[in-house]
Amino acid sequence: MEHRQKNWPEWLALAEFAVNNKAHTTTKVSPFMANYRRELRIGGDIRKKEKVESAMEFIERIKKVHEKVEMALKKTQEEMKRYADQRLEEGG
Repeated sequence: MEHRQKNWPEWLALAEFAVNNKAHTTTKVSPFMANYRRELRIGGDIRKKEKVESAMEFIERIKKVHEKVEMALKKTQEEMKRYADQRLEEGG
């Protein structure tokens, strides 16, 4: 890397991958997991033969992940509201 960061476009895709592959503290899943129901990895054998799921199976798996993520976000939102309300009641 250069001292003045003139080469940032070269690193942008890797940074994006790192962010999308990291589990969020609230949802406990990464954006990749939430959207594709799998963690993506750099490398690997793309010739590996796996069973290809049907579109309906994929949709059902994604719905379940989205439901879990939605519940986690709602729980966190409620906790944040409770904390903020408590702070207001304390006068601060």
